Amino acid sequence: MPFVAPADIMPLVQTLSFFYPQSEKVVAYLQQHASHLRCKRGTLLLRAGMVCEHIYFIRKGTVRGFIIDGGKDITSWITADGEMVTSISGLDMQTPAVENIETLEDCELLVLTTHAVNDLYQLHPEFNITARKLLQQYYRDAEKRAYLSRLSSAEQKYLYFVQHYPHLSNRVPLKYIASFLGITIETLSRVRKKLAS
Repeated sequence: MPFVAPADIMPLVQTLSFFYPQSEKVVAYLQQHASHLRCKRGTLLLRAGMVCEHIYFIRKGTVRGFIIDGGKDITSWITADGEMVTSISGLDMQTPAVENIETLEDCELLVLTTHAVNDLYQLHPEFNITARKLLQQYYRDAEKRAYLSRLSSAEQKYLYFVQHYPHLSNRVPLKYIASFLGITIETLSRVRKKLAS
């Protein structure tokens, strides 16, 4: 696995340090076990039904999770620079993923295997605090998505999206935003036009 330069690992370290200070040993471990991945827009990082064996840190780009239901593509989440993505079911249970993970832009990623992350927990127990706080944050994010899905009007949903995901509203194609909100692209266009006027 290629050695990642200190400058290249720093965005990941800064993100993790937001949750808990990272020791020099943890930083060195991440540097030794992370690898670079550049991929084009539309790359599938994970296909539903497969066990996810990697955790991806987005240095640059946007990524979404989606399912196929009755032949329909449904976006379940969207995220961007400075975030981590994986299939939670693959971390501990090693069970097949229910979602696909796809890049929406050309992406620069740092990749860690789930095996390397589990070893990190054992070798540097303080990293478990980081992981706990990180998972708490992503649970809060899941709560926001659950709340969004329960809003009744398309306008409420879009206003909530703009308020909580302003960094995505002008960056992600409208068809994925509409799918994420559970409305048609035509409805989304009408809502945006109404709010713009």
